[in-house]
Amino acid sequence: MIDKILRKLKRYGITLPTIFNDENDLRKLVDQAGERAVIAESQREMIQSVLDLGDTLVRELMVPRTDIVWIEGNRTLRQGLSLALRSGFTRIPVIAENLDDVIGIAYVKDLARRVHEHHESEQSESVAEHLRPASFVPENKTAADLLKEMQRDQTHMAIVIDEYGGTAGLITIEDILEEIVGEIADEYDDETEEIEWLSDSQARLSARLNIDDFADAFKIDLEEDATEDVDSVGGLLAKELGRVPIPGSEITLAGWTLVAERPVGRRHRIATVLATKAQPTLDEGEVK
Repeated sequence: MIDKILRKLKRYGITLPTIFNDENDLRKLVDQAGERAVIAESQREMIQSVLDLGDTLVRELMVPRTDIVWIEGNRTLRQGLSLALRSGFTRIPVIAENLDDVIGIAYVKDLARRVHEHHESEQSESVAEHLRPASFVPENKTAADLLKEMQRDQTHMAIVIDEYGGTAGLITIEDILEEIVGEIADEYDDETEEIEWLSDSQARLSARLNIDDFADAFKIDLEEDATEDVDSVGGLLAKELGRVPIPGSEITLAGWTLVAERPVGRRHRIATVLATKAQPTLDEGEVK
């Protein structure tokens, strides 16, 4: 790609050093090309982003461990397909004992094909029987090197490992490409109100709503343990569940039932949460 750029610049009469002393020479050259309108501003920014990949570490782009949607290997194919449908992901890491023990990647198309061809497998076979190998990369690898490896090996996802061998996160080829072309905003991102009251006993909340604002609006007291290290309603939901919330995930807290709703963006993060006043339970012996 760089060779193509250099040939094009030369045709437009831009002076090229015989040997680049360092990457800064090439960056200056690209800026010069932009100033002379040899390349468009968007192209200049993209080239600079490609060059930046050499200094960007995988851990800076990965989906952190706490945001990974995963499934246990002993789950049935039906449960695997259900999780994929609810979460919106087509590739899901599969674990044995815990998230530090990733045994492979489940591809939705593999599970769906198996169920389509053998209907009984939906309940009788486990996700672990239909895995593809997982790729593992250290968190201090550069994004540029990983992109080359992914292109060479035709892989789309890798599990990121920390210095102790534990799972630090997950990275996809889309994460790296997004670093080059920029984040694509979801069409609904700016349309979500922080609190939309549907009735006296039900409201739709933005998953980004600050938990203090949530507590004030709903006139509830949240226990300190429940809100420790949590800033938003979405984070509160994840902490109570012990895993990443997906559409349909539900908790009951301080007299309110919170249900995760619509996911947005390429990473399918929950955008809204439906809050419904929980029905009071009857005391023993009380007649409804």
